[in-house]
Amino acid sequence: MLRVGLSGGIGSGKSTVAGRLAEHGAVVIDADVLAREVVAPGTDGLREVVEAFGAEVLGPDGALDRPALAARVFGDERALATLNGITHPRIAARTAELIAAAPPDAVVVHDVPLLVEKDMAPLYHLVLIVHADLDQRLVRLRDRGLPEEDARRRIAAQADDQRRRAVADVWLDNSGTPDVVLARVDALWADRLVRYESNVRLRRHAPYGPPVVVPYDETWPAQARRVAARIGLAAGGRTVEHIGSTSVPGLPAKDVLDFQLGVRSLAEAAELEEALAQAGFPSRGLAEDGVRHEGHAPEDWHKRLHSGADPGRCVNLHVRVEGGPAWNWAIRFRDWLRADAAARDEYAALKRELAERHRGDDTDLGYAESKEPWMAAATARVAAFYRDGQTS
Repeated sequence: MLRVGLSGGIGSGKSTVAGRLAEHGAVVIDADVLAREVVAPGTDGLREVVEAFGAEVLGPDGALDRPALAARVFGDERALATLNGITHPRIAARTAELIAAAPPDAVVVHDVPLLVEKDMAPLYHLVLIVHADLDQRLVRLRDRGLPEEDARRRIAAQADDQRRRAVADVWLDNSGTPDVVLARVDALWADRLVRYESNVRLRRHAPYGPPVVVPYDETWPAQARRVAARIGLAAGGRTVEHIGSTSVPGLPAKDVLDFQLGVRSLAEAAELEEALAQAGFPSRGLAEDGVRHEGHAPEDWHKRLHSGADPGRCVNLHVRVEGGPAWNWAIRFRDWLRADAAARDEYAALKRELAERHRGDDTDLGYAESKEPWMAAATARVAAFYRDGQTS
């Protein structure tokens, strides 16, 4: 099962995207629909709302008068907290029921207006954010009968575009005509979501292909923060570090995010295998780092290796003993390259040369092995850099 979070500001057109995903076969769970269900006539939820806010929040038919309730809680944090305390646990329970009832091979799309505000992004394999320009949103809301002043107030009360971009794995611009965003959704479904779901279900990582070194991407740090949050949640809050070439500003690299996850032992690492696989990082088994320092037993360089299942974002996850030699080496090597411009340029030139040499390969194994002599020789340089006190 693939869990997809869908969100966007009011008037952005989330419903258009959700509807198209449903046409493709996604199981769409609409948080707004559930919010109405849990306070429908005859429910305990409605009874508690009336007890908290009075009968004046009921319409003549005995159903909840949502505008009247909104007027009571808007701008009143205490009243809103009371309402949320009644509805949110019920919405969460119903959401869990629907997810549990979905088929094992489902792409479950959770349409959540407040996904960003509630810091829910790490719960999903992928987050889709639907965007539209402010003027377009105001027009759409006006056409729904919402006065412009009210529309602007509601937009201002939600997360801004900067916060939404920070959690967006996919940014769907819906400022134009519907056919444009629908075409993007069609491609996303076929090229990414269906493949991602099968990879997660079959515990299969996405293929990397031949090595291609690209210029440094300014979005890599933001992408890494999103992936690291998912890894950390799946691993129970353990330490996650962004390492490797994409963690060094300005360094050309393969478009692969590398992380290390800290554990106390490899036995503990094995216990995390299933949780990481369910989160989209299936295991590739026990592996061994190239020995960078003398004086350590070979087992000090053992790790468990996982890779990402997302065909749209290649990830390597090295599960290592936190504070062990391999863990420390990865951080020191990263920080050395960040601080030493000459070493960074030297490494960049090597990477380009080796990528060109191995561009006809089916995988990047030959490329990785060809880097080992330079990496081994860098051991002494890294040690000297730290010994000389050039970094903290």
